[in-house]
Amino acid sequence: MITGLLAADGTVTPISLREAPRYIRPTTPLTSRVAYAAAHVVPLRWAENVPGAPADIDWDETLGFRHHLWSWGLGVADAMDTAQRNMGLDAVATRELIRRSAIEARAAGGALVVGVNTDHVDDEVISLDAVIDAYLEQLHFAEDQGAGVVLMASRHLARAAQSGEDYERVYREVLSRAGAPVVLHWLGGAFDPLLSDYFGSSDWETASQTAVRILQQNSAQVSGIKMSLLDASAEISVRGRLPEGITMFTGDDFNYVGLIEGAGGHYSNALLGAFAAIGPTASAAIQALDLGDVELYRDILGPSEALSRQIFRAPTFYYKTGIAFLSWLNGHQSAFTMIGGLHSARSLVHLSEIVRLANAAGCLEEPDLAAERWNRMLGVNGFDR
Repeated sequence: MITGLLAADGTVTPISLREAPRYIRPTTPLTSRVAYAAAHVVPLRWAENVPGAPADIDWDETLGFRHHLWSWGLGVADAMDTAQRNMGLDAVATRELIRRSAIEARAAGGALVVGVNTDHVDDEVISLDAVIDAYLEQLHFAEDQGAGVVLMASRHLARAAQSGEDYERVYREVLSRAGAPVVLHWLGGAFDPLLSDYFGSSDWETASQTAVRILQQNSAQVSGIKMSLLDASAEISVRGRLPEGITMFTGDDFNYVGLIEGAGGHYSNALLGAFAAIGPTASAAIQALDLGDVELYRDILGPSEALSRQIFRAPTFYYKTGIAFLSWLNGHQSAFTMIGGLHSARSLVHLSEIVRLANAAGCLEEPDLAAERWNRMLGVNGFDR
């Protein structure tokens, strides 16, 4: 199928899309790595998907996408920043998403973790005690649904904390009341500028010392930490200081190929928004690792990193647009729309480059459908192939 690529000067160049790789869904669990895809949400296409409007979610397509990821042996990380937490997904919709996803995970036998935050509190500035109470409210709700927990970085905590000791206190109080070990989440400033000095400092080394102390002090209540700093050396440094029994989950959508492969027996597991965009490719790559075939793993997953870097390029917090765009191209949703109107957050030229890189990486699951949809989108915007 022929489609067109849009250049920055407005010219459209024809390109032939490659045949989709014939990856095979696994019939047994993936074993060499734990892999979660952070999934997005799909709104009703006739809803008021405009900035400031409450999220009006198409539950059939949203939950269907989760079943797609589970069918490839991936776990789902839900109600996290990929699902537009703090960017359109309001508190009511967040709880309903967690509730429904937990039900579907049980039915499918799929792995599920969900984000726990403090974002249901409307006041921007609250006390540390109020931060603790807010975390606990969401924690207990998630646990009541039977979901695993990712304790997300809190904007409220970032505003209220005056030192690393304040972070230690809040995490100690919250983790002591968790019903099962949780995954902590260190989200960097590229994803949310309000979290640029999380763990008490804008200096990475100082912040990492605080984070590691929290892990050491609460090792019985923590199963892992997800690092989303887009800095492979930082992740490797913390990975080497983890207490026994605590797992590193890479959230580095720029450098995941090498981090997941690892070296010298040390590697990161995966909890990635990128894996929502490339589910079959991610699954096939980890299946290769399960067979001990590192070269095949690199051949499959390596080309996807350029695609992910385009999706997550600055301003990085708009990466959700690329995730939803690929979901639409691949037939997992009926329309390219997002809650809060966020589908307009990337330019046509940016999206065109996603088409090119997804084709090069073999991440267009149905090339004929992708070409038909992209051609129509170009036409609606006044461009002829």
